[in-house]
Amino acid sequence: MADTLHFSLVSPERELFSGDVDQVDAPGSEGDFGVLPGHAPFMTTLKEGRVHVHIGGTQKVYEVRGGFADVTPQGLTILAEKADEVVL
Repeated sequence: MADTLHFSLVSPERELFSGDVDQVDAPGSEGDFGVLPGHAPFMTTLKEGRVHVHIGGTQKVYEVRGGFADVTPQGLTILAEKADEVVL
């Protein structure tokens, strides 16, 4: 199992994030979920909410409004209908 997870967050306007992370927590339409390195593949739709990206001891937060999350052996990709970084 890898030590990190490759994560990409893309909106129609631009790519907001791409890189290796420790964990991602996202608002799935059927419930919030977390993805760690080595997670089993799945695909789900997203509801409005916050995506928390854990990198080392830091965290980036993005507000998303709809879209899809796709977990593959290569990592996690979120295709958001709308996404903005939240300044903490």
